[in-house]
Amino acid sequence: MQESGVPYFSQWETPGMTLPVLAAGSQALLSDPLWRHSGAATIEEYAHWAVNVCGMACLKMVLAARGEIHPTLELARACTRYGGYVVDEIDASIKGLIYAPFVRFAADRFALDAKTITGLDTSAIPELLSKRRFFIASVHSAIRWPEHEPPSKGGHLVLVTAASDKTIRFHNPSGHDAASQADVTLPLAVFDRFFANRGISVEA
Repeated sequence: MQESGVPYFSQWETPGMTLPVLAAGSQALLSDPLWRHSGAATIEEYAHWAVNVCGMACLKMVLAARGEIHPTLELARACTRYGGYVVDEIDASIKGLIYAPFVRFAADRFALDAKTITGLDTSAIPELLSKRRFFIASVHSAIRWPEHEPPSKGGHLVLVTAASDKTIRFHNPSGHDAASQADVTLPLAVFDRFFANRGISVEA
């Protein structure tokens, strides 16, 4: 497949932070020199949120494709006001992305026609993308290593930009190197091992 032409953004401001985060958790992000670009007020806020914003990174890429650039944490704060993320008052843990509030947020704030999709067979993604510009797909984050067998499906979001009856192309906000970040192309059968059969279609 050809390159998508869709701008790539990591969920970390420094795209190379994936392996440090996998090794040390969100504390590794306290050393991200580009954290201010996220829109966070403090580096602690950035580190706390960045591990949860794969969905906002996908949205950022969708918006960038039409020429708009928005800081990732500004998107996350705005989405939270719609209920797309829920912050626990006791331990400050973050739940989300919650699809239905996100769909309302995307429509209200950016005039995006987004729809929640469940029960979607991997083989049906090409037909979906013949009608809709993007698909934000729920996959296991281990998809950065497609040769591995994931322990489960879902839990991480990637931006699918194209698919045929044999292959699929996507941007992965938490890819660990160039090959696993932008315009990743995999056989549909491999993608299926990670795909939770749900996500959000977007017509920008």
